[in-house]
Amino acid sequence: MASKVNPFAFLQQVRSETAKVTWPSRRETVISTAMVLFMVVLAALFFFAADQLIGWLISLVLSVGK
Repeated sequence: MASKVNPFAFLQQVRSETAKVTWPSRRETVISTAMVLFMVVLAALFFFAADQLIGWLISLVLSVGK
């Protein structure tokens, strides 16, 4: 079981650990965000096209027996 930690000491530890973090620059954040949005759009277009193709193939197969 974990020992009880003084909340003040805990906050000091959190601040010291946060100071060790290497934060990205604004430029890096903007570039990463743009890349993520681009990949989301690309994936959405791919899955839309795949869905349309599979739907067309299924309708083709189901209409063969008519």
